[in-house]
Amino acid sequence: MPLRDIVIFPHMVAPLVVGRKRSIQALEDAMEKRTEILLVAQKDSTVDEPSEKEIYSYGTLASVMQLLRLPDGTIKALVEGKTKARIVSFVPHDRFLQAEVEEIPDVVEKNSELLAYERELRRFFDEFANTNKKIAKEVVKSVNSIEDSSKLVDVICAHLPLRAEEKQEILESETLIARIEKVLEIIYREIELGELEKAINAKVKMRMGKTQRNYYLGEKVREIQTEMGQNENGLDELAELEELINKKKMPLQAREKALKELKKLKNMPPMSAETTVVRNYIDCIVNLPWQKKSKSHIDINKAEQILDEDHYGLDKPKERILEYLAVQAQVKKIKGPILCLVGPPGVGKTSICRSIARAMGRQFARLSLGGVRDEAEIRGHRRTYIGAMPGKIIQSMQKVNVANPVFCLDEVDKMSMDFRGDPSSALLEVLDPEQNVAFNDHYLDIDYDLSEVFFITTANNLHGIPLPLQDRMEIIQLNGYTEEEKLKIAEGFLIPKQLEENGFKVGDIQLTDGAILEIVRRYTREAGVRNLERSIAGLCRKVARDRLKKNLKTKKYRINAQAVLGYLGTPKYRYGLAEEQDEIGLTTGLAWTEVGGELLQIETTLMPGAGKLIITGKLGDVMQESAQAALSYVRSRAGLLGLEPDFYQKLDIHIHVPEGAIPKDGPSAGITIATTLVSALVKAPVRHKLAMTGEITLRGRVLPIGGLTEKLLAAKRGNITHVLIPKDNERDLNDVPIKIRKKLTIDLVEHMDEVLRHAIVMKEGEDLFKRPQNIEISRKAAAVL
Repeated sequence: MPLRDIVIFPHMVAPLVVGRKRSIQALEDAMEKRTEILLVAQKDSTVDEPSEKEIYSYGTLASVMQLLRLPDGTIKALVEGKTKARIVSFVPHDRFLQAEVEEIPDVVEKNSELLAYERELRRFFDEFANTNKKIAKEVVKSVNSIEDSSKLVDVICAHLPLRAEEKQEILESETLIARIEKVLEIIYREIELGELEKAINAKVKMRMGKTQRNYYLGEKVREIQTEMGQNENGLDELAELEELINKKKMPLQAREKALKELKKLKNMPPMSAETTVVRNYIDCIVNLPWQKKSKSHIDINKAEQILDEDHYGLDKPKERILEYLAVQAQVKKIKGPILCLVGPPGVGKTSICRSIARAMGRQFARLSLGGVRDEAEIRGHRRTYIGAMPGKIIQSMQKVNVANPVFCLDEVDKMSMDFRGDPSSALLEVLDPEQNVAFNDHYLDIDYDLSEVFFITTANNLHGIPLPLQDRMEIIQLNGYTEEEKLKIAEGFLIPKQLEENGFKVGDIQLTDGAILEIVRRYTREAGVRNLERSIAGLCRKVARDRLKKNLKTKKYRINAQAVLGYLGTPKYRYGLAEEQDEIGLTTGLAWTEVGGELLQIETTLMPGAGKLIITGKLGDVMQESAQAALSYVRSRAGLLGLEPDFYQKLDIHIHVPEGAIPKDGPSAGITIATTLVSALVKAPVRHKLAMTGEITLRGRVLPIGGLTEKLLAAKRGNITHVLIPKDNERDLNDVPIKIRKKLTIDLVEHMDEVLRHAIVMKEGEDLFKRPQNIEISRKAAAVL
């Protein structure tokens, strides 16, 4: 019977689990006939049915003591080795392997040499058993009680941790002394390995100290490799790290710091928690781009072409970028400018930063600051904290791997402040050209030069940016797009992009100018073009579904203004928000929001009462104070307007701003509220095609406001034809697109009296002011007071 991975020696009792059919039949035949069976090891244990050439010629004759059939069809046999035997020749048999064998009994001649070998064998087996805990004491006692030299060798071989090939080699030894020599050689080897293992264990335990025991096996393997000399072929990890530090171009201060930390790392136990901290710190220093820069040839014409390709309009930021590039082309080193692009969402602030990087041939890094409220996000954590890491600025520099990227700090106005610090204050050093030459991150604790970085920040409004931070940046206002600009952007950028993303070819869908304007006017109300792009994407999806449903994969679609309704459904907004006729106590104001300008309808009604002023519409404190100032102005003009001096004591005045769920605040509705009050009190209507904006004082002066361009765009969008703005805002008209200025009648006003003359519609022959000759006198009197 062939055996896998096991060699049976004479005098050895062993259990065998047999599953091969031929082997089972051989066992059953031997058990039935009460004969011995030859157990021979096969040369390759993976072969299921070994041939005559695939088994060794030497084996052991054994008797079958017991057979037990298991439920899975296999047999558990208990065999006892008797004598060594050799196969002389094979005899053909159809059920199992059969051969003629020759017994080879050991010839034992008791002489002094054999006694010496036997004594040595006993002594070294006792020593081996003491070092190897796997050998039981009962086995040692039974071995010591054996008198027969041949049996002694066979029993010892059965308990040694040997490979099958080694056991077979011992079995095939010609003489007993040769067998004892081989067994002694193996025992010597095992004793030496055991002593070496003890020495390794002692070294590892001394090195580890109080480190966790879980790392013991890993250290054991490492020490074994050291003893075997496996690390001599190349540099170890720390040597490679030192070589990397020496090769890296970095300032002297950074190199000295890195080498100092490396020296500390070499003296630390490898499995210490502090080792990981120091290693991560060194990696951070090495991975930073200290002097590596993008090499770019500055071509002003090409840069201008790239900026115009990517964005329509945005003349101011483009002009400022080209100025910077022109100066940089002439000067070898210039301090990186810090620009702040301020404008409503969707006008392209972030995307123009990418275009700037492309135009300059530099890498681009972007960091969103929205919701950041921890100063450590910018400056990093000190290394004393668990899980410390560098700040977002240093992390972004590691990612781009150059020292002069275009760095976009997005949503700089959305940062907040709490007990963890003020991140906007941490940005002061980053965005100051005089200080960012030596930016100090808490984790890095080395000065890092940010002066080569071109920083661009974006924000929706300046109110959320602290004044010291504003002072360090060059503010560039980005206005909302006009209808004409949105039309050009849709045709040149948005429609081709959405056609490609939705699987259409050029020309599959054509939108007429009327269709695009219909989407702009009735399906979006925004300063940017984000919702316009979403609406175009929605239209493409509808067309894609229609094509597949009707199996018209080659059909071309031409969509006009009437077809837009069928694809996009009911319009979301009403185009032309101006009133259809003049109304008493209803005035149109102009408001600024984060998404652009809006028209604000303010209405007033009068009721008999006791002089209460009711203000509704979720108005903020500043707007409520504007209403009170407007009422005080009207009371001061009661005589001129033909009102009774105590009119306010007999009436309850209710001022309401519709869309009451939306919070509103700011002083620029002052003249609008005053006009509404006067209209209600004198019972004269206000022009419905007129809108106004301006802050009012108690004496009727009109003060300047902000967001003029957005407000005028909202007026044009709302079908307003006439606008009143403060005289002091005349300088801001240059920033308003010429097309908007031409389509609106813009009047500059200095005093509330002028506003009322423009706004209130009086009957023919009537004058709003009962004593107009006293207006100039009253103004001078007010100035004297």
